[in-house]
Amino acid sequence: MKRIFGWPATLPLLFVALSGSGFVGARLGLPHAEPFLFLGLRFALAAAILAGIAVALRAPWPHDLRAAAHIGVAGLLGIGLFSAGVFYSIARGVPPAVSALIIALHPILVALGAGPLLGERVSPRQWLGLLLGLAGVYLVLRGRLQIDPAYLDAALLSGLGLVGMSAGNLYQKARCPGMPPLTGSTLQHALCAVPMFAGAALFESGTADWNGEFVVALLWMALPVSVGAVTLLGLLIQRGEVSRVASIFYLMPVSTAIVAYLLFGQTIESAAFGGIALAAAGVLLAVLKPGAGRSAQPQRSIIASERT
Repeated sequence: MKRIFGWPATLPLLFVALSGSGFVGARLGLPHAEPFLFLGLRFALAAAILAGIAVALRAPWPHDLRAAAHIGVAGLLGIGLFSAGVFYSIARGVPPAVSALIIALHPILVALGAGPLLGERVSPRQWLGLLLGLAGVYLVLRGRLQIDPAYLDAALLSGLGLVGMSAGNLYQKARCPGMPPLTGSTLQHALCAVPMFAGAALFESGTADWNGEFVVALLWMALPVSVGAVTLLGLLIQRGEVSRVASIFYLMPVSTAIVAYLLFGQTIESAAFGGIALAAAGVLLAVLKPGAGRSAQPQRSIIASERT
């Protein structure tokens, strides 16, 4: 079986499917609760579930306070700031497709930072893949990029989320090389819940419409997205070069478009299929190393683990 980042190829694809559905979860839940409250509930529920799983499996916890602090900073940036920026952006009128296109700049930012901060070399082949992936994402989302000029300032919040996610991923790779996946993710989600509840108390009404749609959205964001996708991302960052891991984010808008089609009947334009193919080709160029998959080294990881 092909392996990516030291894991079977199905795991990165599963991450893409789960993570891309988060934009759909935001659309379902935000009409029934304000962003800080929604995120606080999501993070608290995810932390409780992760803690239960960790205890049941006797998973190891961070070995000291300093390691836990580094894990917490990475989580506040990559999970907390990212989610708050995207959710408030969408709540203030930015279409999810526009937010997704802004977040699609994540692989570019990470590639720019990976060299000076982590010593990772981004090859010309990778840069070509990153640019092709971005072009593919644009083609996928092009038909849904209309935005009222009055909401352009709100789009900056998605930009803030983009910076948070990129900084968080780089920080986690640099400072948390041995982060235990389950307990590390537990700490990150528990810590992220604190500023969200504080924000809800200070700036929001603190009320939610607890109907079926909101409960489904909350459970979806807590279980498949937080417990599933975020934990998988931690594993991928730990095992692979972060610049290559980031490239798979180009497939998230594809996942979002497919889920939106299945759940809401949103059409996928013909040009989008070309964009899907272009994004996939870009990801392959950025992820696969030359010579990967040759019969002489059938089990070698496409991306070598980097220990810092």
